[in-house]
Amino acid sequence: MSSQKLAGKIAVITGGNSGIGLASAQLFHAEGAKVAIMGRDGKTIDSALKTIGEDSLGFAGDVSSLKDLEAFMSEVKSKFGQIDILFVNAGILSRGTVAECSEEDFDKTFAINTKGAFFTVQKALPHMARGGAIVFCSSIVNQMSHPGTGAYSASKAAVRSFTRVIAAELVGQGIRVNAVSPGPIATQS
Repeated sequence: MSSQKLAGKIAVITGGNSGIGLASAQLFHAEGAKVAIMGRDGKTIDSALKTIGEDSLGFAGDVSSLKDLEAFMSEVKSKFGQIDILFVNAGILSRGTVAECSEEDFDKTFAINTKGAFFTVQKALPHMARGGAIVFCSSIVNQMSHPGTGAYSASKAAVRSFTRVIAAELVGQGIRVNAVSPGPIATQS
């Protein structure tokens, strides 16, 4: 019997081409999972796949695009058959006080961090295995007052709320839903 905790499992990670997502993809793979990652930049996807290793799939797309999410999940289904672990990680950090935040920055933050998270789960659900797990990446600021992060903090509070609601909706399907809320993490991106 394999000592790898995730042997035979399929892990799907949005934002898996850098930072927390890439580190998670590497760990899941090291623990035996086959890994599929999605990110916006094809060049960093290719680089990430080299560090992750065999039995991995990369997809360049934007989580705020339902068309891209559907295409990604279709590729995952075609290559791996199902999803055991979904790490809803893709996100961007926007900075600026309420007086400084532009409508464009606000909309982009919510499109990726909130809309992207919600529809990632929706598009993955038909492929989720019973007994699977969904993990959202929120942020410590989802419950804090940190000046200059209003749009970002609110988007991550929405993710916290999604976690609770979706957990209640999926309990009958045997799918666990949780969130992690990291503080500042030193990453290259």
